[in-house]
Amino acid sequence: MEEVRVFPLTCAVQNYAWGKAGLDSEVAKLVVGGDPLAVIDEKPYAELWMGAHPKGDAQIKDNRITQTTLGQWIAHYPACLGSKVKDAFQGQLPFLFKVLSVNTALSIQAHPNKDLAARLHAQFPEHYPDTNHKPEMAIALTRFQGLCGFRPVEEILAFLQRVPEFHALVGNEAAEELQHAVGDGARTSQALKKCFTRMMSCEKKVFVDELNELVKRVTEEGAAGKDTSGSNGDLLLRLHSQYPGDIGCFSIYFLNYVVLEPGQAMFLGANEPHAYLYGDCIECMACSDNTVRAGLTRKYIDDPSDPCVTLYDPPVPDFTVIKIQVPASVKDYTVAPVDSASILLVIEGDAMATAPAAHSDITMRRGTVLFVSANESLSLHISSPSGMLLFRACSLL
Repeated sequence: MEEVRVFPLTCAVQNYAWGKAGLDSEVAKLVVGGDPLAVIDEKPYAELWMGAHPKGDAQIKDNRITQTTLGQWIAHYPACLGSKVKDAFQGQLPFLFKVLSVNTALSIQAHPNKDLAARLHAQFPEHYPDTNHKPEMAIALTRFQGLCGFRPVEEILAFLQRVPEFHALVGNEAAEELQHAVGDGARTSQALKKCFTRMMSCEKKVFVDELNELVKRVTEEGAAGKDTSGSNGDLLLRLHSQYPGDIGCFSIYFLNYVVLEPGQAMFLGANEPHAYLYGDCIECMACSDNTVRAGLTRKYIDDPSDPCVTLYDPPVPDFTVIKIQVPASVKDYTVAPVDSASILLVIEGDAMATAPAAHSDITMRRGTVLFVSANESLSLHISSPSGMLLFRACSLL
């Protein structure tokens, strides 16, 4: 029988403690949408992994295929990746596609570049399980909050002046060095690193005492009706309620607080400190699970050749994400072929999909995940009255 090159997937769920619980989670809603028999309980549903990562290799839902997982399929049919992708990434799917549902803040983290990832893997393989870098991009499905990249130096200096507890952790010497470095890029970078290192490396008793004093002061000021925005009071109290006594609470004075509306995106390059705080998002990254625990770029353009398509194209070759928003007035739509394997996720809508390489029609509904081999198109006959919303991950070299 001719090779089946388009097929549905059952994808891995990660139940990390920071995830939204039960059907409050977009991850859980997509799981039950894709499989109405799925049992959802009240545990956290944090991440849906769509890809071939060894820690969450997707299961193939097509009994005509002898391989059990997507990773096995790709290993058996590497040409499905597309010639450029196969050669560039040694026969591996280069990206991991995810949905995240964040209820409480994740730890502040940064991801290594390739050189650092290789060194860390060689030294500490139990903590850094692979040698790949991990650039990533988040696209908001709901209003999404995060900390991302260092603030402009002027904002950090303003917090050092207005928040004495923060200043106490950084120290006079480092704070003055940062003040005098303004305008000199290299000196500013070095001084900022020194300030951040001083704060993160201070003794636990010192930062716990300062944090308790800060929380007490902000709480009292708020109760008295005073404006606490100069201390970033609301965010401070929220993070402290989730992680009392954690040095990360002070990171709000170093890092940009970012709010994405649905459809907006941010790209996180290597070594950029960040933390997701709340909301649901699509995420795509290089196929790595490396994280070093401790700039914001938003780039998306409309594809003029297809008014339904928005392209989120980060400055790395590993992945691109395509949003496909098909309006209610369109009942037949063709998902165009690309010279890369891709993974397609249905967020909203219902359709019957026809692909010559699938050898049979595929029912698509909210939560459906499809693997589409390189250079394969997909014809959708849309039955939902409100159109469809899909996201597609691929590598456009």
